[in-house]
Amino acid sequence: MGGYGGGSRGGGFSEQYRCYSVAMMQGNERQNVNHGGKIILPQSALAKLASLHIQYPMLFELSRGSQSTHAGVLEFIAEEGRVYLPHWMMKTLTLSEGDLVTVKSTGLPLGSFVKIQPQSVDFLDISDPKAVLENALRNFSTLTKGDNIEILYNDKIYGILVMEIKPPGVGVSIVETDLEVDFAPPVGYQEPTPVPRSRSVMESKLRKEVEERMATPDNTKKVPFEGQGQRLSGSTGGSKGKSLGKTAPPAPSTTSSSTKEKVVDVLDKSGSEAPAALNLPLGHLYFGYKYVPPKSAEDLLKAAESTIQEPVFEGAGQTLRPPRKNAPRSSGTNSPSPSIASSTASASTRTPTPAAHPELKPDAVPFQGKGNTMR
Repeated sequence: MGGYGGGSRGGGFSEQYRCYSVAMMQGNERQNVNHGGKIILPQSALAKLASLHIQYPMLFELSRGSQSTHAGVLEFIAEEGRVYLPHWMMKTLTLSEGDLVTVKSTGLPLGSFVKIQPQSVDFLDISDPKAVLENALRNFSTLTKGDNIEILYNDKIYGILVMEIKPPGVGVSIVETDLEVDFAPPVGYQEPTPVPRSRSVMESKLRKEVEERMATPDNTKKVPFEGQGQRLSGSTGGSKGKSLGKTAPPAPSTTSSSTKEKVVDVLDKSGSEAPAALNLPLGHLYFGYKYVPPKSAEDLLKAAESTIQEPVFEGAGQTLRPPRKNAPRSSGTNSPSPSIASSTASASTRTPTPAAHPELKPDAVPFQGKGNTMR
C-alpha cells in the first residue's frame, strides 16, 4: 500500500515512509503546516486506518532510532510512500530529506498543564503572548516533552521548548481540553539589577545644612518678629494688652561649636558614602528645620479670651462739614445740629409768598427742612 515494510502490528497502524519537509510539497507554501504540529500522509494510510479501530482524533508517534515525537494528521494528500513533516519536527528527529521515519498510531491523555520556555528574548516583545500562543496551538494536536516547537507571528519565527507536561508522560493531547500554560524565563533573559539610589544629593544637602549652622553663630541668628503689637484705639490695659502680639523668644541653642565642627569633619571624610550621624547634645533633635513647639491648651485659652473680650470701636466721630459760627460743636451724638433745628423752625412760621422763580442762593447746607403747602 505504498509503505516500506511495516504493516499492521497487533491491530494498530505502523508504517515507514520517506520524510520530506512541507516546503517540498507541490503547490503554494502552507505556513500553518510548516509551523504546526500536524503531518500529511498518503491516501493509502487513510484506507488502513479506516479498517482499524483507531481512537479519534488520530494521533501518531514518529520515531527514528531512539528519538521520537508525536503529531496529528492534517490531510491525506501526500504521494504514496511519502510523509510531509514540519521543519522543526525534522530537526527534532535529526532527519534529512528522503530519510525513513516510522509512523505509528498511538493514544495520549488529555493535557491539563504545560510549561514552556521561549528560546529568544524577542518573545517578550509580543504585547499579548497568551493570545498569540493560544492561536498558534490551534495548529497542534499533541505536545511532547522535550520538543522545540516553532510558531509564526508577524512574519517572525519563535522557538518554544516544552519543558514539562501534566499528566506526566511522553506526550499529551491538547485537542478539546482546558490547558494551563506556564511561561519560564526566555533563554538569555537576565533579571534587571536594582540600581542603588545615589546618596550624594542627600549628603550634600546635609552638609550644606550643617555648614549654614556653623557660619551663623547663635547670638547673630535672625529671629522672627518678637515685638509687641499696638492697638489703633489705644491699649486696653491689664495683662491682656501685654500678651497680644508677643511671643516667647526661642530657647538659645546649646549646641557647642566643637560639636558642630566634629560633625562636619565626619561628613568631609565620608566621601561618597552614607552621611555620618549627627552627634548632637543630649536632649536635642535634628529635623532639618527649626522646631517650633506647639502651643499648650492654656495659651490657646488665653488667646481665645483675648479675642472675645476685645472692645469694639469707641472713638469719637468726625463730621466732614465745618461747624458754623456761634454754633456749638457736635459731641459725636446723634442729636440734630442747632442749625438744622433753627432752619426747620423758621420754615414752619414762614408764610407762602407767590414767586415765579426765586433766585437760588448758594448754601453750604442742603435743604433739610419740612415742605410747605400752597393752601
